[in-house]
Amino acid sequence: MLERRRRVLVTGGAGFLGSHLCQRLLDEGNHVICVDNFYTGTRDNLIEMMTNPQFEVIRHDVTFPLYVEVDQIYNLACPASPIHYQYDPVQTTKTSVHGAINMLGLAKRIRAPILQASTSEVYGDPEVHPQTEDYWGRVNPIGPRACYDEGKRCAETLFFDYRRQCGVSIKVARIFNTYGPRMAAYDGRVISNFIVQALTGQPITIYGNGMQTRSFCYVDDLIDGLIRLMASPDAITGPMNLGNPVEFTMLELAEQVVELTGSRSEIRFMPLPEDDPRQRQPSIAHARETIGWTPTVPLREGLRKTIAYFEEMVRADAAEIRIAAE
Repeated sequence: MLERRRRVLVTGGAGFLGSHLCQRLLDEGNHVICVDNFYTGTRDNLIEMMTNPQFEVIRHDVTFPLYVEVDQIYNLACPASPIHYQYDPVQTTKTSVHGAINMLGLAKRIRAPILQASTSEVYGDPEVHPQTEDYWGRVNPIGPRACYDEGKRCAETLFFDYRRQCGVSIKVARIFNTYGPRMAAYDGRVISNFIVQALTGQPITIYGNGMQTRSFCYVDDLIDGLIRLMASPDAITGPMNLGNPVEFTMLELAEQVVELTGSRSEIRFMPLPEDDPRQRQPSIAHARETIGWTPTVPLREGLRKTIAYFEEMVRADAAEIRIAAE
């Protein structure tokens, strides 16, 4: 008898990370159900998968209940860039909190394991460096970023309470800055900002003095970490940091982008936004020890792949402008 194909639900599946996760799950032989309300996700990210008979798309907002029968759930639904999550902060909080409640309710009903895509933003502007999973964070609960930060923190609370109270099998991944093809061009994230500005000859805008740091994980590495965490024994719940621990200043990142694109863009410094973290670097000892995960793609190699993606996008945009002008 043939083994039944595993059915996997991915909320936020049309987004940057979600679409890469859907593709990896399909490549591994799963039947994938992508759920997205297309607020920030796009069907363009799904084009290569649409002809696969094992892939289906449901337009749905996770703030409302969903009734499907699946074997695993990855909950990635939530706008993740400041421009998008601050546009409608109330809806952002609802997506994190109500979305978690609805997906946990589904997991409880069908007895499926569920993974929550949490974020390094739960650490806020940290006083501990690098950040370890036992650090409780330093978050402004009433600031402009709180809709995302506190929404994700509350979602983590719900996940662990559903495990303690209802026995739901949970996994919580705290995702640090991730980049790669399919990033949105104008979502305010630093790597996409720098690359698009460099390719189009605009000044590269650095907020603050450029000495604040981030750690950048290439998307293929991050997806590998999510899948490994989901496949781990039930006792391994997280929260688990997933990110590349190699730290760069914003100025170092800008200089690498200028070099790799061959751009002549100048670097321009702008005021630092409110509550913007000064340092962000994951400790990934827990991931190494429990799921055997370590990122392998260095920043320079990942940037080359990401720049190639944006070069095609910029060329396509320029072609559309020429056609419209004719």
